[in-house]
Amino acid sequence: MPDESQPKKLTWAAEKDYPELSEKLRAALKEVRDPELGLDIIQLGLIRDVTITSESALVKMILTTPFCPYGPAMMEVTRQKAEEALGKPTHIDLGLEPWDFSMMEDGAAPDWGMYM
Repeated sequence: MPDESQPKKLTWAAEKDYPELSEKLRAALKEVRDPELGLDIIQLGLIRDVTITSESALVKMILTTPFCPYGPAMMEVTRQKAEEALGKPTHIDLGLEPWDFSMMEDGAAPDWGMYM
């Protein structure tokens, strides 16, 4: 049975081998906001996974809608923030997984007026 007292947080593959870098990256990516929704990409659950190697990083990201007009700009800002935080080249892999409210971190939905 899941521990309901702990906030929901998506776990990335990178957290196993690079926990400090993962936390640094998570903090940096909280600065990237969806301009339409006003929430950051971590709160929204748009960063689905991160893989870090000694040479580079791969960030798997989705958008809230397939035709998000801000998608390309958000992906570029995400890449830049990730490279700054990690100090290594970073590639953004845009996933096709459809986004929904259940992907949001616990506590983020009320910020957007959603009550589940």
